[in-house]
Amino acid sequence: MSAPAARPDRARYVRDMFTRIAPRYDLMNRLMTAGQDVRWRREVIRRAALPANGRLLDLGAGTGDLAREALRQYPGARVLAADFTVAMMLAGKQAHPAAGLDWAATDALNLPYPDNCFDAVVSGYLLRNVVDLERALREQKRVLRPGGRLVALDTTRPRQNLLRPFIHFYMQSVIPLLGQLITGEREAYTYLPTTSESFLTAESLAARLAAVGLHEIGYQRRMFGTMAIHWAVKPGL
Repeated sequence: MSAPAARPDRARYVRDMFTRIAPRYDLMNRLMTAGQDVRWRREVIRRAALPANGRLLDLGAGTGDLAREALRQYPGARVLAADFTVAMMLAGKQAHPAAGLDWAATDALNLPYPDNCFDAVVSGYLLRNVVDLERALREQKRVLRPGGRLVALDTTRPRQNLLRPFIHFYMQSVIPLLGQLITGEREAYTYLPTTSESFLTAESLAARLAAVGLHEIGYQRRMFGTMAIHWAVKPGL
């Protein structure tokens, strides 16, 4: 079997994979991160710094964890959860119904929204899965209002240190085993750690944000350097 990341239609592969794991996706996230992903998502929304009654796009929303957190922190916000995997959104709507939350089937590379319409665009574990990272970032910048904020939570390659062999063992052995036991989908939970270890470093992703014209860029690593939260601002007029 060819490596998933090398398949000619990676987007379809990714959508099919997330469709299969949608029912247990949230549970696996909690197990893989020992529940820390809940805290990271709170930080993502805090850094979005929405104005009163601001508009927020949760892109690659999956089951809508970030979107619901946005409504919790900013009850007056207008929040749109968008993803190209309908099964993930359905799983989120059924398990965690939330008043005031809108949903849309959306391709991150071709956003069907006008320029300058959102005060913040947030994402959780989206960027490493898109087939064209630069295009995805440019689309997010396009729909942001001047002064709007992009905030992204994603995996990152850890720095070389004494813990790296243990991190590699956890990602390549423990996570696939958990995936097999909890979801019956070992291949999906082999793909996820493999793409995590091959994705950009936090420093390289920050450089990509700068390359598309975003300003005030920063990031913080989490979980022994394997996760990172990045933020950036669209320049004002």
